[in-house]
Amino acid sequence: MCSRNDKIQRVAAIRSGLRERLSSCDICPRSCRVNRGKGERGACGLAGEMRVYTAFLHHGEEPAISGIGGSGTIFFSGCNLQCVYCQNYRFSHQGAGRILSTRELAHVMLSLEKKGAHNINLVTPTHLLPQIVEALDMALAQGLASPIVYNTSGYESPAIIRLLEGIVDIYLPDMKYIRPETAKSYSAAPDYPRINQEAIIAMSAQAQTALWDGDLLRSGIIVRHLVLPGHVDESLAVIAWLKEHLPRALVSVMFQYQPYHKASVYPRLTERIRRHEYQAIRDQVEELGLRGWVQEYESREDLAGVHFTPEALDELL
Repeated sequence: MCSRNDKIQRVAAIRSGLRERLSSCDICPRSCRVNRGKGERGACGLAGEMRVYTAFLHHGEEPAISGIGGSGTIFFSGCNLQCVYCQNYRFSHQGAGRILSTRELAHVMLSLEKKGAHNINLVTPTHLLPQIVEALDMALAQGLASPIVYNTSGYESPAIIRLLEGIVDIYLPDMKYIRPETAKSYSAAPDYPRINQEAIIAMSAQAQTALWDGDLLRSGIIVRHLVLPGHVDESLAVIAWLKEHLPRALVSVMFQYQPYHKASVYPRLTERIRRHEYQAIRDQVEELGLRGWVQEYESREDLAGVHFTPEALDELL
């Protein structure tokens, strides 16, 4: 786990450079090159403002993240992907959320820690990294000591990930696709597989060895994969890739898919994962000896962002 003093030094070293990137934004792989500081909006949907939809102690993450007390989860608005089945579409794609200053975000982090959060869990942080790092600077100066979780779609610039070494304790990336055509169809990002793999390898280089405090993860990487209906073969290929390239990583295979947002337009995405397909994926995870978690076939539906309420943020400000 990164020490607080190391984080303070690392944040100070990168904060101004990250802020400068907003003037010709290349923070994510879209590399829009718009001037977000002057009000231009990138593919993420945001200019220079920072929007937060909600924040609370989340008990629905992986057990190693949520623990008993909950993960101090902050859901940022906007996203650099355009997933047609997004469960967080109200704030990731439709712009719901409240504009916060960096000082207010620092206060939210400290409030979550005070309420007993096991960590500070930054959900979809990529496009808002300059503002988040500035808020971390303030929060660390005021005593923030919780592990930092970087909870991402996995569509990340490896160069940006390398800047975060010494700041992020736990990487929690998705590996959504392994085929460019699937990534193009559902997330308008045919380069997702290549960039995602490079980014996850960069994350793993910083967090190769998991550090535990009992059943709680304090440092490491958990790679998530959401199984999509009609794409079980792709899921099996993702699992095989993880075994070959990151055999020591923790893996979380999720079966909580529901046809949210624009999924109904895509016939395959309206289907249901069959029990024998579920079992085939579960069997492969076990046969390959991957460590981590496989969700139950009948997973909780209330884990989706459509069930979260913005009012929880009020209690932390």
